[in-house]
Amino acid sequence: MDPGASSPEKQDKENLVGIKSKRLGVCGWVLFSLSLLLMIITFPVSIWICLKVIKEYERAVVFRLGRIQADKAKGPGLILILPCIDVFVKVDLRTVTCNIPPQEILTRDSVTTQVDGVVYYRIYSAVSAVANVNDVHQATFLLAQTTLRNVLGTQTLSQILAGREEIAHSIQTLLDDATELWGIRVARVEIKDVRIPIQLQRSMAAEAEATREARARVLAAEGEMNASKSLKSASMVLAESPIALQLRYLQTLTTVATEKNSTIVFPLPMNILEGIGGISYDNHKKVPNRA
Repeated sequence: MDPGASSPEKQDKENLVGIKSKRLGVCGWVLFSLSLLLMIITFPVSIWICLKVIKEYERAVVFRLGRIQADKAKGPGLILILPCIDVFVKVDLRTVTCNIPPQEILTRDSVTTQVDGVVYYRIYSAVSAVANVNDVHQATFLLAQTTLRNVLGTQTLSQILAGREEIAHSIQTLLDDATELWGIRVARVEIKDVRIPIQLQRSMAAEAEATREARARVLAAEGEMNASKSLKSASMVLAESPIALQLRYLQTLTTVATEKNSTIVFPLPMNILEGIGGISYDNHKKVPNRA
């Protein structure tokens, strides 16, 4: 076996981001020396070209002869770029807002809906974002669309309408796992709007109205049943004392006369007169004749 040949595991290790060979080789050292000599000869003009300012929210990934110079991006502050052999890429670490356009989705119960959302993410590893993917923002945008369609396609319409937070959390977990190699950390996923066809909206509104009417009828029936029980109890009480019914009748008339001041003509039942006459006759018999 050739000792100079590297094993596949070693090659895979070297291909990982952040793993680099410290040896530039003979040609690399020659070019490095020439670049450094050129910077010294053209000093102080070269200092304005070689010094770069990296802002607080930015990081710089430096490539020297095509190789990443450090496991970690440089910055913020001043960095030195050698002429002709160094190339650097700036990466913004601020949170990015990704608006997902309305996606036409067929739910599990065969209902066509349009759902849009928003994804908040940021780059936590500038080296991975530059070396592992061509356009990290475009890749994240397309992956967010695909994940949204795949997750919502396994849910019913009622589950989508009632469980937005749970669905958003599952989408966030899937995106975070998929973009970890790209140096992306998904901070939040929100489902903005769920649009359903107008005919389906009307049918859902009719169903909700019918449900409310049925509930109202049940409540009204329960109220009638309770009222009938109360009336039954009251009738049993009044049956024990017949004169109480007449007193209740007179009390009702007094209440009506108090609320509306007007002349009220009402028929007087004969049994009241008979009762009054019987009471006065009995009283007359009980009073002794003193003459």
